[in-house]
Amino acid sequence: MSPNVALIGLGNMGTPMSRRLVDAGSSVRGYDLVPEARERLRDGGGTPADTAPEAAREATAVILMLPNSDVVDAVADELLEAGAIGEGTLVVDMSSSEPARTRVLAERLADAGVAFADAPVSGGVRGAERGSLTIMLGARDADRERAHALLAPLGRVVDCGDVGAGHAIKALNNLLSATHLWATSEAIEAGRRFGLDPEVMLSVFNGSSGKSGSTENKWPNFILPETFDSGFGLRLMLKDMRIATNLAAQVGMPSRLGEDAVDLWAEAAEGLASDADHTRVAEWIAARASPDGGQGAQVRDE
Repeated sequence: MSPNVALIGLGNMGTPMSRRLVDAGSSVRGYDLVPEARERLRDGGGTPADTAPEAAREATAVILMLPNSDVVDAVADELLEAGAIGEGTLVVDMSSSEPARTRVLAERLADAGVAFADAPVSGGVRGAERGSLTIMLGARDADRERAHALLAPLGRVVDCGDVGAGHAIKALNNLLSATHLWATSEAIEAGRRFGLDPEVMLSVFNGSSGKSGSTENKWPNFILPETFDSGFGLRLMLKDMRIATNLAAQVGMPSRLGEDAVDLWAEAAEGLASDADHTRVAEWIAARASPDGGQGAQVRDE
């Protein structure tokens, strides 16, 4: 039997994910604060709801795709207080949340008979559209098979461990992603100023040990064409980086390079528009210094 799914959060990722679920045979009812997002759900074959509890009330599974742990906790509280979730419901948090808070939320939901899994993703908007996301699943053994079946239409589901493991790995992954995007952007700008062709540099890097997701995807697809439209905001990346470095500190493994990367990204965030895509750090890096090495003007995406 195809599940009745509620999807709370119909933004850049939630909307294409809802369409993949509909195409796989699920009945999807969704909610977002933005009315236009609810209409996009209708266009994709889903049913919009006027509130989160309305979306979740008849669902066997509730997917949360929200900005942060504060919003996740608030929505979970709203669903519990409204009696919209209970015994037999599976709640899956696909947001980039804080692992320690994820475990606390899972215990709170368990007290109400609600199963819980965390399943953040990597692959961006294109991955959501294609159903090729990497999904990092943290779940109790009793809930793992059910979560796999629900999430399979969205991409490759990787078992990461118990509840909280998915959110931990996602944050650490994004710390790596942000760090090598920054290093790649500095290297390409240095080469450009020396007279090298960025496309030639990328070709060499991608056939050599400097290869990364930044050289294979972000630079050729979003930075060289100057579209800067990966669909993932700079401030969301910075949030994930801080989750990762906080996690490292909590387990007694301070991340010296990670902390420096957080400081650099925070500096860029101050010089870029509030809604800037995270790939715009490359533009900021290129503009931050004049040819003689002095500080240049800040870049703003107005």
